[in-house]
Amino acid sequence: MKIALIGADGQLGTDIYKYFSEKGLDISGLTQKEIEVCDMNICNDVLVKIKPELIINTAAFHKVDDCEDEVSNTFAVNVEGVKNLAKVCLEIDAALMHFSTDFVFGGYTKDTPFTEEDCPRPISIYGISKLAGEYVIQYMLKKYYIIRVCGLYGYAGSLGKGSNFVELMIKLAKEGRDIKVVNDQVLTPTSTKDVTEKLYELIKTGKYGLYHITNTGSCSWHEFACEIFRLTFNAKARRPAYSVLDNAHLRAIGLKDMRHWKESLKDYIEHRSE
Repeated sequence: MKIALIGADGQLGTDIYKYFSEKGLDISGLTQKEIEVCDMNICNDVLVKIKPELIINTAAFHKVDDCEDEVSNTFAVNVEGVKNLAKVCLEIDAALMHFSTDFVFGGYTKDTPFTEEDCPRPISIYGISKLAGEYVIQYMLKKYYIIRVCGLYGYAGSLGKGSNFVELMIKLAKEGRDIKVVNDQVLTPTSTKDVTEKLYELIKTGKYGLYHITNTGSCSWHEFACEIFRLTFNAKARRPAYSVLDNAHLRAIGLKDMRHWKESLKDYIEHRSE
């Protein structure tokens, strides 16, 4: 299978490119400098030359608080950019893999994991934009994987944010800073390494659709921080109080659940120096 990976230098994209290459897949990694999803002409020129069977899009405007002030930029990347990629997919008969978020939920009270069948109700501009991107794909394409993830952290850090929650907690702790972390937002911290391995399994099935892909278990940000060493929040955008995702569709097609988030975090910390 020939694959074009957009965002190959990002947190998730770095792991995807490395792991898929090791598995022998024909994957072309495209960085932010090489492709701009908001520019239809650039998307068309770059991707038509590659002619992939699958386009993996990890590009997103994901600074949640900034999204509240930069609505136009948010929708340009998270919606218009997705539409551009869908157009290219139709032109070259490629499938699209796109990443969404647990932030499509949050608008109603729930204390059990959200499945793919639950009705989204976002409570922030970021969540609204990501849900709109999902709808664009479902409207335009038949061959797609929409992947909702939650609480991602990986060795490459987040390209837009410059780090990830784990590294930030460790940095603040080493600096001896006072650390405050919210305890009323429940999620599942998820390793990009584990997501990547599950994506490889999913692609081999060829079963398109909407999937939640997270580690198992749940915790508050405070509990997560206690496993590493903590952070501080001054947030403009509302966060879902509970946004744990259930990987029901993966189990439905015969794929096993991923590791518990604590096991993945332990593995991450043990191998940071590498």
